[in-house]
Amino acid sequence: MFQDFSVQSRPELGPPRLADLRAAMAKADLDGFIVPRADAHQGEYVAPCDARLAWLTGFTGSAGFCIATRDQAGVFVDGRYRVQVRAEVDLAHFSPVNWPEVKPGAWLRDHLPEGATVGFDPWLHTQSEIAKIRADLEGSGIALIESANLIDAIWTDRPAPPSQPARLHPPEFAGETAADKRARLAADLRAQGVAAAILTLPDSICWLLNIRGSDIARNPVVQAFAVLFANGRVKLFADAAKFDDSLRADLGDQIAILPPHAFEAALEAIEGPVLVDPDTAPLAVSLRLADHDTHITWARDPCILPKARKNATEIAGMQTAHHRDACAMVEFLAWLDAEAPKGKLNEIAVVTALEGFRRDTNALLDISFDTICGAGGNGAIVHYRVNEATNRPVNPGELLLVDSGGQYVDGTTDITRTVAVGDVPPEARAPFTRVLQGMIALSRARFPRGVAGAHLDALARAPLWAEGWDYDHGTGHGVGAALSVHEGPARISRVSEIALEPGMILSNEPGYYREGQFGIRIENLIVTQIAPAKGDNRDQLSFDTITWVPIERRLIDSGLLSPDERIWLNAYHAQVLDQIGPHVSAAAKVWLESACAPL
Repeated sequence: MFQDFSVQSRPELGPPRLADLRAAMAKADLDGFIVPRADAHQGEYVAPCDARLAWLTGFTGSAGFCIATRDQAGVFVDGRYRVQVRAEVDLAHFSPVNWPEVKPGAWLRDHLPEGATVGFDPWLHTQSEIAKIRADLEGSGIALIESANLIDAIWTDRPAPPSQPARLHPPEFAGETAADKRARLAADLRAQGVAAAILTLPDSICWLLNIRGSDIARNPVVQAFAVLFANGRVKLFADAAKFDDSLRADLGDQIAILPPHAFEAALEAIEGPVLVDPDTAPLAVSLRLADHDTHITWARDPCILPKARKNATEIAGMQTAHHRDACAMVEFLAWLDAEAPKGKLNEIAVVTALEGFRRDTNALLDISFDTICGAGGNGAIVHYRVNEATNRPVNPGELLLVDSGGQYVDGTTDITRTVAVGDVPPEARAPFTRVLQGMIALSRARFPRGVAGAHLDALARAPLWAEGWDYDHGTGHGVGAALSVHEGPARISRVSEIALEPGMILSNEPGYYREGQFGIRIENLIVTQIAPAKGDNRDQLSFDTITWVPIERRLIDSGLLSPDERIWLNAYHAQVLDQIGPHVSAAAKVWLESACAPL
């Protein structure tokens, strides 16, 4: 579907809804209440019925939470959203809080007296999240207690839950049957001595059962809970209407489809130790198990790492999807280069055109996230989403940042390119080149097994650090294979301790943002692979780039590049021309030849 750029009504968001929440808090004898972005599946992207944080505050970012007390309301956001939050919330009633620098426990200590009580919905928070807040509150006399969801109680026109049809993700794309996956993971459960594992992440469940859906916009997932038993059987708790007879037959008799309301009773009925992920499962799950004296084994969701380690079939599908997507991107960039300097485009026109080029492939299922298209100062808003109120002209002499992607039956794409519109702003050349150097450094990295994203993050930042610059987001996130564009657990960031393994696909996207002027980000996707033999042939890994779209040469200060960086960039562009050139229109190929010319 094309994106809806209509302006959502916001003038009445803050005061009446916040007042209603405070009235509900008083009725429940609570001094505070936590409103997270997450839903019961801890998803980054949520259905309209679960967009409680946006409904209350107006903030639409993909991460954050609000803590409301009787006289304060803090909206906690990380570095990606500190410009955006000030534009979206009513600052007379909501105070942006820099998180994670300011922890929720510390904020509550500063804003509530001893003896205060703060409520939270245990279906919307994980065990580890609540444990951290309680630890920070220790000795304060402030109690954090489970509560009914007060937002749901006052949200009178809350949308209905999604109920879109599910579909099979066949083995020719998955590379492994669902039966084999279940058997493999069930054997691991038996080795750990547990009777069952609780699965609450929709992408884990979809990966395990080789199904896909469209319950969440841009994410091909089915919203569900599941229990994987040590004998390989699965109880799937989802709306039965999502599964037609054909799909039920494909799933087989080892998969029992039960209504969502049966999930809690099923937890009570499990005999034997149960594996629960403290970082992803709702706290309510472990509370229900504990009520029936079920032994809980705290461990990572058993699907997460196998899902992140893409097999050869999944990697091949991702490569095919990226090749197809690159052709659409090249057609788009050639069009943009011709039209933008005329000064007649705006951000919405650019987004609409780009989606059109992807649809022209006749293979696009959906875009993989709402396109980020920031002209001039809007490009400095890291996760900017254009609407009719913010729609800005694409003016000659400015930068345009476009971060976008597609969902295809064989793969998921995510790419960012920053381009000059007409004349190049001279003040942007050095930052662009430093971002490019960081992206190249990570692309060329070679490292031993056991190295985590935190160890590699500095490679992408070092050229910016040398200039006194930095960026307030991670350098890379995991990407699903025909699944969610943001996938855990592997990341390239200062805080990621997950060792990278062959088959993991990540983004490589350093950036630089000058508020009110421009934003710069360059993003390719990379596959972790076994490095070619070298030296004493230690067991090492490297990255293979699977994004094949030219990088804006006009913004590069070639004098800042080292000989090795120049060689890498020229070789990359030669490969782009070789792989994509034969598959685009004649006009786009002429543009591509110029865009890929050696420095």
